[in-house]
Amino acid sequence: MTFVIDHPTRPAPPREPSGLDERIDRLDWSAIAADLDAGGHALLRSLLTREQCDAVAGAYDDEARYRSRVVMARHGFGRGEYRYFRYPLPELIEGLRQACYPRLAPIAQRWNEAMGIEVAYPPRLDEFLARCHGAGQTRPTPLLLRYASGDYNCLHQDLYGEHVFPLQIAILLSQPGRDFDGGEFVLTEQRPRMQSRVEVVPLQQGDAVAFAVNQRPVRGARGHYRVAMRHGVSRLHSGQRHTLGLIFHDAN
Repeated sequence: MTFVIDHPTRPAPPREPSGLDERIDRLDWSAIAADLDAGGHALLRSLLTREQCDAVAGAYDDEARYRSRVVMARHGFGRGEYRYFRYPLPELIEGLRQACYPRLAPIAQRWNEAMGIEVAYPPRLDEFLARCHGAGQTRPTPLLLRYASGDYNCLHQDLYGEHVFPLQIAILLSQPGRDFDGGEFVLTEQRPRMQSRVEVVPLQQGDAVAFAVNQRPVRGARGHYRVAMRHGVSRLHSGQRHTLGLIFHDAN
C-alpha cells in the first residue's frame, strides 16, 4: 500500500469566518466539558448541515482525497471500510479540526493533570501537529467510514503513535431511519475491578459526539483514577451509513 504525504508539517493557512465557525462558537462548551467529565462523551448537536454531510459522504469514492483504504474484515476490525484523508485536507475537514481543537485542549490538559500524566497540550493544533511530525507521526488521521447492511465496527481505540490527543470527534453523515437502520454508536468503559459499562449514543444526521480516545479520569474516594474507554458501531440492519472521524494526532 502506498501512502502519499503532501507537506505534512505545513501550518494550515488562515481561514475566513464561516457558518461552521459560528455553529462551533454557539455550542455550549461549558456543558460539553461537564458531560465529558461526567461520562467520557458529549453530544455536539447539528454540527454539520445536511448539505455538508451529503457532500462529504458523496465524495467517498473520490480517490484523490485519500491516502489509503482499509477493508475492516481483512484485519479483524469488523465489517465495512474506511478511508484516511491525505494532506492537504478538504477545507471543511481542516476547518473542523482547527476550530474544535482549541476548545478541547483545555479539557484534555485538565484530564492529564487529574490522571498524573505529565503531557501538556499547546493552544493551537498546528503546534501540536508539529510535535507529532517531529516524532515521525506525519500521516493525517481524519477518516471517512462507510457501512452497508450487516457491517459493524468492533470496539477499539484510535492510537497511532507515542503522541496521542485524548479526545476525538465522530460525526454522523447519514440519517437513521431514512438512510439506514441499526448501526448505533457504542461506547464502553472499564473501571478497575468492575464489569464494563456500555452506552449507546443516539445521533441524527449532522450530530457529533466528542469522546475519550483511550482513558479518562474518574473521581474516587482517594482521588482520581483512570478508566479505559473503547468505541464501535453495532451491526447495520439495512441501508448505508457514513461517518466522519476527527482525530487530532497524526499517525506514524
